[in-house]
Amino acid sequence: MSNTGNTLKIHTFTCAWCGLTVTRSAADDSVRNHCPSCLHSRHVTDHVEGGPSDCEGRMTPIAIAVLRTGDWMLVHRCVRCDELTSNPVCADDNQLMLMRMAVRPLAQPPFPLEALGSL
Repeated sequence: MSNTGNTLKIHTFTCAWCGLTVTRSAADDSVRNHCPSCLHSRHVTDHVEGGPSDCEGRMTPIAIAVLRTGDWMLVHRCVRCDELTSNPVCADDNQLMLMRMAVRPLAQPPFPLEALGSL
């Protein structure tokens, strides 16, 4: 945020998926790069070469990764160029959406659950 004169500017962006207007600063004072409601993002940073990306495709949340420290990371895939990125989960992100993504591998395994009965 910057305060110029009597005007307080809050840096915001509009979610490319759900249209929500989002502030870049999260509730835990971290910098947000994804929508706290639907968890989608925009491909604006080239994570391979560094610097800005020319792609600007929509980044779809595909998974949750847990670091050794216990911190959760949100994994995104660009729908335009298929680049994968990971970003920290913010304190005010949609908890239901996060939990649905975290348990998806258990709820939808890549093999039939009946196979477990024969073990």
